[in-house]
Amino acid sequence: MSGLGKGITTASIGRLLKNRGYRVTAVKIDPYLNIDAGTMNPAQHGEVFVLRDGGEVDLDLGNYERFLDINLSSDHNITTGKVYQTVIEKERRGDFLGGTVQIIPHITDQIKACIRHAAAEELEENTHADVCLVEVGGTVGDIESMPFLEAVRQMHGELEDHDMVLVHVTLVPVDNMGDHKTKPTQHSVKALRELGLHPDIIVGRSECVILGGTKKKISAFCDVPPRAVISMATVPDIYHVPMEMEKEGLADVVSEYLDLEKRTPDTEWYHLVSREYTSRVTVAIVSKYGIEDVYISIKEALKHAGRALSTEVDIRWLDAETFDPAELADVDGILVPGGFGKRGIEGKLQAIQFAREHKKPYLGLCLGFQLAVIEYAKNVLRWADATSEEMGPGLHVIAILPEQEEVEDLGGTMRLGECAIDLKENTLIERLYGHNGITERHRHRYEVNPAMIADLEEAGLVFSGRCGNRMEVCELSDHPFFLATQFHPEFTSRPTRASPPYMGFVTACREERNRES
Repeated sequence: MSGLGKGITTASIGRLLKNRGYRVTAVKIDPYLNIDAGTMNPAQHGEVFVLRDGGEVDLDLGNYERFLDINLSSDHNITTGKVYQTVIEKERRGDFLGGTVQIIPHITDQIKACIRHAAAEELEENTHADVCLVEVGGTVGDIESMPFLEAVRQMHGELEDHDMVLVHVTLVPVDNMGDHKTKPTQHSVKALRELGLHPDIIVGRSECVILGGTKKKISAFCDVPPRAVISMATVPDIYHVPMEMEKEGLADVVSEYLDLEKRTPDTEWYHLVSREYTSRVTVAIVSKYGIEDVYISIKEALKHAGRALSTEVDIRWLDAETFDPAELADVDGILVPGGFGKRGIEGKLQAIQFAREHKKPYLGLCLGFQLAVIEYAKNVLRWADATSEEMGPGLHVIAILPEQEEVEDLGGTMRLGECAIDLKENTLIERLYGHNGITERHRHRYEVNPAMIADLEEAGLVFSGRCGNRMEVCELSDHPFFLATQFHPEFTSRPTRASPPYMGFVTACREERNRES
């Protein structure tokens, strides 16, 4: 079933292998007809994660990058839309020599080609992966997933022995008496078998640990060795999942099926994610979405910084349309994330004004950067009608730059992916990164209007990061911590390498808490 944790399971298996010194890459298959996740409503689909090449992809690829500490490309997200578009383009060119184009073999062949291409793609430093993880999204039995499962079946027959292992993630619910029920697993395995697929390993997702008796029952009914039935109970932190899988012996089972050398794992990851907190801060995130999945990367980046600083970060989600600014008085920091559209803008501006005037640590991201500029123009320069071109008529402090105006396709005017940024010396952002040249990822359409920059700087707003004529960072020198970035630093944050802006923000929040106490 969807939302069961296939992505975290996939990433965690990769982490187990990486801890043993194997090079790992990953592919996510999404059976929807969209070409990518870029135009999908995040309230329905979750966060749109941006890769360094500008690919707008499913949020699971963010988990892959964070767990495996790698950078993936757009080729690592395969959708039905991409596959069919490529096959139709080939048909229009005459590549099939007038033959009838069908699901089998043309669509399945294209799926297999996409998987092989992504698996062979170079990692950093001209290395290649030893293992490629392929997550097939959707649900067994859904019509959308059928071509992908058929492609997997075909690959299984084409590959040598020990070159492929099939892991099935399934629900093992608990009844009112506290007993685990195995029927959903039995039926899903039966459905897989009808498609010609037999799972080698079953990962049972449950609210509590699956005991030996239930494992034996699943083993008997599903024809899987008891050691290959893995209990995956819900844990308080997703980064603990590899640790629980380690206890279950999953790495050894995977290594056995793939004929990999059984190596002793590096335990650095487990020490990192088990680190105890010695302090706590509360951060208000003022947003228009009340769905945390929309901001997964922000949540995780705060967690990465908090863990590096032994500081637990409690998030208080505030609805930008309905919250009372008085609710910000007892928080230690304020964060305004990215987004599109007019809804909640006035509330976000109020939050930024509160942070600026009350000296609360502030971190603005993308739209949070643009609104910080607008708020400063409105309340410091007294430009009452200052706004963004996205929001409608007024003085467009934030606008579409001339080179973007002629692009017509939705998304065509977006800045996506990595960009090199020059940081101004002796500024907050330069101190956080430790050098004056960085590369970060973007996903936005509007920029600071070049005609307004001189007036804003003269009034005291510091633009401390630039990419050519585009403003990338703003900050205030007379504030304990007021920082906003046009880029999304959360997309490159890792448990092992917390993002510098987030590190600075959590540090400032902790200092704010200490001052208050």
